[in-house]
Amino acid sequence: MSGKAASEVVEQLRAEFLDEVIETIQRFEVAFDAAGHGRGTLPPLILECRRAAFSFRGQAANLSLHRLAAVAHRLEEYLSQVPAVPPPRLWDDLNAYFELIQTLAAGRGAAEVAEPARLVRSLPPRLGFELADIEIRAVEVLLVMPHGTQTRYVERELQQCGYRVSVMPDSLQAFAAVVQTRPDLVIISAMMPELDGIDLALALSAMTSTRNIPLAVITSLDRDDEALQLLPRRIPVLFKGPSFGDDLFRALDDLFLI
Repeated sequence: MSGKAASEVVEQLRAEFLDEVIETIQRFEVAFDAAGHGRGTLPPLILECRRAAFSFRGQAANLSLHRLAAVAHRLEEYLSQVPAVPPPRLWDDLNAYFELIQTLAAGRGAAEVAEPARLVRSLPPRLGFELADIEIRAVEVLLVMPHGTQTRYVERELQQCGYRVSVMPDSLQAFAAVVQTRPDLVIISAMMPELDGIDLALALSAMTSTRNIPLAVITSLDRDDEALQLLPRRIPVLFKGPSFGDDLFRALDDLFLI
């Protein structure tokens, strides 16, 4: 297959995918509106929408639709924390996500949504804590950690500081996300499958496009472990255990994030 023919196939796949995205989102708009007026059951609808967002994220990334992939990832994360009794803001938040996804899929407003870093900061903050009790800061934190109890604990601690937190359990995908969305802080687990967390931290700290993004590494390794000695001094290490809270506060303070 010639280069031109291959390009035409990709463009056709991209067009078909974008049409599917618009059609699916429009269907969810109707379904969520009905649920909001008591004419539908919310939990299974949220699960279905999470699955669609997860699928959209993967397909969009494969088709180099990075802005759409970033928003789909945030929608899936947002839906993962909807409580049994959702707050009133749920409907407005979802409308904001749905409107932006359709704008991206239709190719409208390209000038306003050109940068993924701007996109993720414009999205509604995730649920899971009372906004009335916490001042939401314009600070984007990416956690590169496997899903689990420790990750939820770290996420909660950061949310309590008012930070906007996103989680990626895949270090290879996180590498691309950091380059595209340029978070204000990246916390990386030292032990990660595929691409080791320390290797990821070293790569990000060395690259011209990402070396000014604050990084931290979280680990259960001993303080004198030789792997940790590879890290530049400017990258703080957060040790799991009793000292974690103090390590986190000290790192945020040193990075001028509190």
